[in-house]
Amino acid sequence: MTRLRRCAALAAAAIIVAGCSGAPILANPPIAFPSPPTASPAASTPADPIPIAFPRDDGPHDRLTEWWYYTGHLQAADGRTFGFEAVVFRAERGSVPVAWASHLALTDEGGDTFFYAQRSEIGPQVDRSPRAADGTPSGFDLDVAGLSPTLVAAGAPAQATPWHIAGSNGTDRIEAALAPAEAAASGAAFGLDLNLRSLKPPAIHQGNGFIDFGPAGSSYYYSRTRLSANGELQLNGETLKVTGIAWFDHQWGDFVSVGAGGWDWFAINLDDGTDITISSVLDEDSNPILEYGTLVRPSGQVLALHSPDDFAIGTVGSLGWQSPHTGVTYPKVWSVMLRGPNLIPSLPEFDGTEFLFLNPTVADQELDTRATTGVAYWEGSERVTTLAAAGNDNGQIGRAYVEITRYGLPGS
Repeated sequence: MTRLRRCAALAAAAIIVAGCSGAPILANPPIAFPSPPTASPAASTPADPIPIAFPRDDGPHDRLTEWWYYTGHLQAADGRTFGFEAVVFRAERGSVPVAWASHLALTDEGGDTFFYAQRSEIGPQVDRSPRAADGTPSGFDLDVAGLSPTLVAAGAPAQATPWHIAGSNGTDRIEAALAPAEAAASGAAFGLDLNLRSLKPPAIHQGNGFIDFGPAGSSYYYSRTRLSANGELQLNGETLKVTGIAWFDHQWGDFVSVGAGGWDWFAINLDDGTDITISSVLDEDSNPILEYGTLVRPSGQVLALHSPDDFAIGTVGSLGWQSPHTGVTYPKVWSVMLRGPNLIPSLPEFDGTEFLFLNPTVADQELDTRATTGVAYWEGSERVTTLAAAGNDNGQIGRAYVEITRYGLPGS
């Protein structure tokens, strides 16, 4: 899943927890904290899997790990195009106060530039989600202010402008921008002010939305794969009216890390209205140990994809990109092979297989977020192409976001 995206979609290998000092601690594997004694037994919790219901499950859950994850593609009135990421992570570890992290990123595709920032905060004040009298949430409403590592590194006051995300039943809001001192320290000022509305029903992954990681735990996972996006983008003093599409992932469960090597996550929006997501969890030798996916037709019909019968993913040749910041080498060009009877009617078939190729719009879309979530990862906007019957590239047929997380620095 990670994103990192999660995220993308499968579990983050390192997620923040709160220490006795109140400062974020990077935990991978998690630190075991004793639970305080209770005066009476806690109410019993239904056994997993529990059916996903909305808007209840848009909101926060009392689970070890959770994230709300947006990626998307925006176009300004003057034709400029941008990719964006906005995510909030939640970590619950025994008696330690709940901890939060948030990442914000912007890709200026025409300008061949990439910007990102991060936050961390501890405590329940982040969660302003609407709830019924019995405490059941009816959506999420999260404000992350907390600490900005960029401000800390620059010697500026660490408190940052809050970043806000909220949503319920597919109507969502993102308001996030860098503080002036933070923008000065990072070399770029950017922000998002977006209204989003889902154009399809939520995609409940693998039928019931429950992903069993075996000894590593389990997770619930759904996506809203195509949302309309409207609003404003701020970049270095300029405010641009923008429209576009976005993708939303929500994942929660009792897991901390899954896969010793990292994961790859793909979110693909084709121009014909088809949406595809694939998750690949890797062992320490970068071999896949769990792969699954979902295809959402233009009508909203959801199809579960299973490897290797329904799909295969791979890198193209030996192409890669080595980060000058962390030394990590990430795959650069991806192929996605879909197998099945006419899974995507708009694509040509070659011996029953449909091919997609994913190329980054900007090479450097790496986020070094070791200060908040313990990992560096590549997450960026991509162009989707395919092959025409004659074997020639027939141009762009969609947009995608790809997340690549490799544990271990450098050269992973």
